[in-house]
Amino acid sequence: MGLITAAVSSISGSLADSWKEVIEPEDMTDSTLLVKGVPIKKGSNKRGTENIVSNGSIIHVFPNTLMLLIDGGKIVDYSAQEGYYEVNNSSSPSLFNGELSETLKDTWERFKFGGAPSQRQYVYYINTAEIKGIKFGTRQPVNYFDNFYNAELFLRAHGSYSIKITDPIKFFTEFAPKGTDRIEIKDLSEQLFNEFMDALQSAINQMSVDGVRISAITSKSRELSKYMSKTLDEDWTELRGIEVCSVGIASISYDDESKALINMRNKGAMMSDPTIREGFVQSSVAQGLQSAGSNTSGAGNAFMAMNMGMGGAGGFMNAASQANAAQMQMQAQQAAAQQQAQQAAANTWKCSCGAENTGNFCNNCGSKKPAPAGEWTCSCGTKNTGKFCGNCGAKNPNEEWTCSCGAVNKGNFCNNCGAKRS
Repeated sequence: MGLITAAVSSISGSLADSWKEVIEPEDMTDSTLLVKGVPIKKGSNKRGTENIVSNGSIIHVFPNTLMLLIDGGKIVDYSAQEGYYEVNNSSSPSLFNGELSETLKDTWERFKFGGAPSQRQYVYYINTAEIKGIKFGTRQPVNYFDNFYNAELFLRAHGSYSIKITDPIKFFTEFAPKGTDRIEIKDLSEQLFNEFMDALQSAINQMSVDGVRISAITSKSRELSKYMSKTLDEDWTELRGIEVCSVGIASISYDDESKALINMRNKGAMMSDPTIREGFVQSSVAQGLQSAGSNTSGAGNAFMAMNMGMGGAGGFMNAASQANAAQMQMQAQQAAAQQQAQQAAANTWKCSCGAENTGNFCNNCGSKKPAPAGEWTCSCGTKNTGKFCGNCGAKNPNEEWTCSCGAVNKGNFCNNCGAKRS
């Protein structure tokens, strides 16, 4: 038993009279994974004989589907090419791959059926389009070690992903529940969800190893899809013929303990800056003065209480401000020293005798520091490196120019005809 191509144009022609029935998928939606073919009798919408695909019947294959011709529970032929096919008991399997990978034929070799036609034939259609909008969400927080915070954090992730059946024969024989005429994505959602979440944990852990900051995960959907595809490759692609197409992270939230750690780390990073600490001290004093001035019990009493409080805390705030000032001064000194070191490095030059120097003369042989390449001194005394003097605007006399007579010169007059440089 096998398939032969039927001309599409003959659907309304004379050959239609010889067709016993046309088989089509029944109510296939975007979330349908597998559905049984329905025999439709010529001239009516009534179904034909159950479990028998008559010789000469026509099977209609729609876009983004793979049709399986089943005999006695085994696959005898398939087609992933859109069109009409005639069932011919005397023909060999034709194996119309369509746009699916050639590896599909390798899977066929594992599951093909070579026996004689039986009395129980079926037609199944498998959806090969991308199945989108499959929701996921972590039931428990997922651990994530963030190298930036140097802490084990916990997050919750919600979003959706999409899958595609890339090896329909493997999916049908290895994963699809047997004895069912219809499979929707919801029928497998619990099993897929559990396996997906295990893979998500592994993918997130790998992103942690690769140094991705926890706050950047939402912008790494494409990378996460690659991690997921790699993690699920053996279980889904190799064993079930399914692959993950995309993963979209809609939201990421942290548990309360992780939030506290992140906030503490961020606050600590801010308060390590002495200018921010000093601003905090001064704003606290200003806020105290403002509160005292608006006290309903009387500003005088409030200021008196504030002065008493300041007397006790003044020493601490004074010490804090002095520490802040000292650290700011130290930072300024370090910045100045770094700038001086950079300038010294930029001014260092090597003499022809091999000695390195920073002044205008070599400290070994006394040779004068050579002028930088391209440097020239204008008649006004300014040193320049460009084409014009930065002080008076005069042209560089050492720059070559071509006279109207054709001579190439340096200086302000042509050495051939004496014409002045324009």
